[in-house]
Amino acid sequence: MNKYFITLLFLSLCLPTRAQSKPFETADFRVTLNEKGYVVSFFDKQKKREYHPGDQATPLLRLSVSDKIEEPISMKADGNMLTLYYAQRSLSAVVTVVKKSSYISFELTAISDPQKIDWIVWGPFATSIREIIGETVGVVRNHEFALGIQALNVKTLGGYPTELNDNDPSFNIFDTESLIDIKVSEKNEKLYRGQTAKATDKGSVLQAYTRNRAADRIIPNWGHTQYTSPAYADGGIKGSRIALFGCAPTKVLETIRTIEQAENLPHPKLNGEWIKTARDATASYLIIGFSEQTLDDALELTAKAGLKYLYHGHPFKSWGSYSLLEDAFPQNWISMKNCVDRANAKGIHLGVHTLSNFINTNDPYVTPIPDKRLAVVGTSTLTQGIDDATQIITLESPVFFNQMQNNSLRSVRIGNEIIRYKEVSAAAPWQLLECIRGAYGTKPAHHAKGVSVDKLMDHGYKVFLTNTELSEEIAHQLARFCNETGIRQISFDGLEGTTASAMGQYAINLFTKAWYEKLTPALKGSVINDASGSSHYNWHINTRYNWGEPWYAGFRESQTQYRLMNQDYFRRNYLPSMLGWFSMNAQTSVEDAEWLLARAAGFDAGFAFNVNLKQVSANEASDAIFRAIRTWETARMLGVFSPEQKKRMENIQQEFHLEQLADDKWELSPLHIQRFTVSPTPSSENPGTRGVAFHNPYAEQSLSLTLQLKLAKTESAGPVRSIKIRINESEKVSIPFGLEPDQILKITHQNMAQLYDKNWRLLQSISLPSPIPKVQNGVNTVFIEAVVASHSHPPIYVECKTVGTPELLKKPASPSKK
Repeated sequence: MNKYFITLLFLSLCLPTRAQSKPFETADFRVTLNEKGYVVSFFDKQKKREYHPGDQATPLLRLSVSDKIEEPISMKADGNMLTLYYAQRSLSAVVTVVKKSSYISFELTAISDPQKIDWIVWGPFATSIREIIGETVGVVRNHEFALGIQALNVKTLGGYPTELNDNDPSFNIFDTESLIDIKVSEKNEKLYRGQTAKATDKGSVLQAYTRNRAADRIIPNWGHTQYTSPAYADGGIKGSRIALFGCAPTKVLETIRTIEQAENLPHPKLNGEWIKTARDATASYLIIGFSEQTLDDALELTAKAGLKYLYHGHPFKSWGSYSLLEDAFPQNWISMKNCVDRANAKGIHLGVHTLSNFINTNDPYVTPIPDKRLAVVGTSTLTQGIDDATQIITLESPVFFNQMQNNSLRSVRIGNEIIRYKEVSAAAPWQLLECIRGAYGTKPAHHAKGVSVDKLMDHGYKVFLTNTELSEEIAHQLARFCNETGIRQISFDGLEGTTASAMGQYAINLFTKAWYEKLTPALKGSVINDASGSSHYNWHINTRYNWGEPWYAGFRESQTQYRLMNQDYFRRNYLPSMLGWFSMNAQTSVEDAEWLLARAAGFDAGFAFNVNLKQVSANEASDAIFRAIRTWETARMLGVFSPEQKKRMENIQQEFHLEQLADDKWELSPLHIQRFTVSPTPSSENPGTRGVAFHNPYAEQSLSLTLQLKLAKTESAGPVRSIKIRINESEKVSIPFGLEPDQILKITHQNMAQLYDKNWRLLQSISLPSPIPKVQNGVNTVFIEAVVASHSHPPIYVECKTVGTPELLKKPASPSKK
């Protein structure tokens, strides 16, 4: 045997070769592992393109042992059984691979010394795709190819673990207001609802993990640096399971649907169709605080708006046990069932708002005997016995009690008594000071030295929270409520409260899973649900999300940037689009409603319209507003708008009017609107002559004008008189009446002047003696003069409007689908 042959033989035994790699493939996709157990290829079989960056380490399975990351050093393949070896700790893991037509599953089926492992991570799998990152669904894509990961059971969590905590570090679920400051242009740089997929400098990663929860841990949670995370029996890291897939972007939903069905993941439907593609998944709805007595009025408004869903924003007397308001629903759940039946008879479905696992302090879970399963930050013991009147309580340790962030109720539980305290002593002996005994209807009692003192976890809403066992019980209670009443829509607001169990997104998953599994088969195929927080697992359960609140500014301004940012989130995560809540009051205008409705059409997004029956009655524009909702939402749900029209309507600066001509025809008119203010001139002075430039992009036409003397709460003003309008070099047109505070003057292109009060009640309607001059195409100058008695006077708000050429829309041959 010569030296050359010996050298070749040596190299063939020592160096990796293509024969030592292990490929697994579907019809569209191939993933290849090398001899060390690293992914070295994500290959698009159709386009013949590689999507693994090549220069980034991508182990199939990482382990954490005593806070040190271990990566495989070798892999043995025996058919579909892969054995990974980890040198430093002499550990090995067996991964079973199953190839399906559209995905490949990987399951950790055996591991040596599992008690040593803190957690395991699948990947992170590096890819070269960076264009669109679906952080929650776990899919990255460009215009040609998509790569995805799916966790195949509830204990396999999307993302990457922090050292101790399972709360996703990319999204602070306790400070959602901070999200509003994130610019839409940064949407792919600051993903804020998960990291199952995550952008990197060179592309992206896909990742999932499972934690060993066999022992109690002390972790940071809810702003506390010291928080007890109890052991949880879920079988440990063994059984952690994922799927990987690659396909064209248009086939992602089809692939995930296949995975859901084949892997027994939640697969809810809506009217016979999977919720992620069902048209009604984006159905808009009214929010009205109805009762058995007022239900008919609420149903009448819902029907007038052409909507199918009516939702109660606060029906419950108490969260936790979830009993209903007695005045509105005197027979509790039976009353709600009666309401559901009455609504169903009219083709309308009812829904309710919940606060998930929040528990009111007057709920039976708290009083008169507090449930042992209320969430606990941590526990100490009494170092001195106390009687039923002691107001200073001495503890062995202050650790869990002197953390004041997210500690609104400052409550402890000793036996069957809840005790509130003001503060903790600054030095030993450690004492709870200024205690209130027998809080929340519990009974003061004697407690012996050495008994446990539990620091209860609470929320800023002045409620208590739950451990994992009680969360499951409340989830089952909500499922029973749905089953017994027939409610067809439910929202899990406050879902972050489940993380008081110190299990992060796992707790969120377990809560909704427990609810979903207890639903009747009929409700699993018909109930819409959303939540305040998202997770990779809950992507399968939640129909949609509807973030955006109306309480912080005007109709068009409240959380607008946040709402827009969410539309990008929905699209990159293959979710039905929703715009959030909007609140109608007695002053809401038809123009405001159409501004919202155009956005809904543009993003193909539903919304919630929050109304009060008294304010609807006070608003004289109500009928027109609800007709507009019917017109726009009917057209949107039928899919009559073109992609080009939708793109224009995404722009919040552009406005439109939609008119229905027949059952199958509509006319969409683009509007150009310019708003400014005019300062009226004191009667002792000559009116000013300074004009405002108005650019009319459309054909020559009469100008529509709206003038309002709108006052802030602290302002006062007298009437405006002698209003005159001039366009360019035309003669002035005098308005034959003045403008009182909060009144609205509208001049339409029909040259009709109409005076309204702030609630849109028509006060006067007069044909002008001469028409408002027309504005030409291009730049015009608008002059508005007004006289007041006082030198100090708020400005007049002015809106100028022109209308573009109407665009004819027709009902498509078949209804639009998501």
